[in-house]
Amino acid sequence: MSSLVKILNQGGKLVVTSRQISENFNKRHGDVLEKIDNLIKEMNSTEKSVQYFIEDSYKDNSGRSNKAYLLTRDGFSLLVMGFTGSIALQWKLKYIEAFNKIEQMLKEQKQLSPMDQLRLQYQVLEEHQEKLTTIESKVINLENHMTIDYGEQLILQELAKSKAIQEMGGKDTCCYKDRSLRSKVFSGVWKDFKDYLAVNSYRNTPKKDFGKAKEYLKDWKAQGKLLREIEERNSQIALEEVACTK
Repeated sequence: MSSLVKILNQGGKLVVTSRQISENFNKRHGDVLEKIDNLIKEMNSTEKSVQYFIEDSYKDNSGRSNKAYLLTRDGFSLLVMGFTGSIALQWKLKYIEAFNKIEQMLKEQKQLSPMDQLRLQYQVLEEHQEKLTTIESKVINLENHMTIDYGEQLILQELAKSKAIQEMGGKDTCCYKDRSLRSKVFSGVWKDFKDYLAVNSYRNTPKKDFGKAKEYLKDWKAQGKLLREIEERNSQIALEEVACTK
């Protein structure tokens, strides 16, 4: 996916294509067209809607003509208002920056010589690319420092609980019925988890490591002294219910 925003000059209006928005915001073009059509219907005025959306078309690889739209700056703002998420925010900032730069460039071009216009265009493109790189870097940094949400915390809790019970041999074993040892096994799961993920609490698991965290809990095994205690406790005679329930 291209990281550049392409602004077109259509009869003196700065516009972007519905296809480009579809690609940049990772939306089906059909869904983008449907949303634009709904907005036009709600406006209930063709004269008003053309200030935002201009009917257009393009040819696909088979040569067939397909529906599309050109969106003015206001049309773009109206369409993407409901798009959410860090990636959508990144693209909104890119488009706003591009519109601002091109509008300023067109104003200044009226007073510049052809050579000065070329220099200005090059400068705008260079500054635009630098700012895009900065924005992308900030978004990546934000994503790298985000921690898992409450729902993801519950998933890790359930995986840890299920794995601990499995390592104890199930809920009917002496090990599980021994409250002290059961607590030690659960603590062992989380201690190893925090050491592996380098976090002070599973709640602070980085979102980018959520997949790795789930796999670790699924594969976790009791080892060393803890494993020996589990084996010794479960080797006791099952009929000795007192030993299992004390």
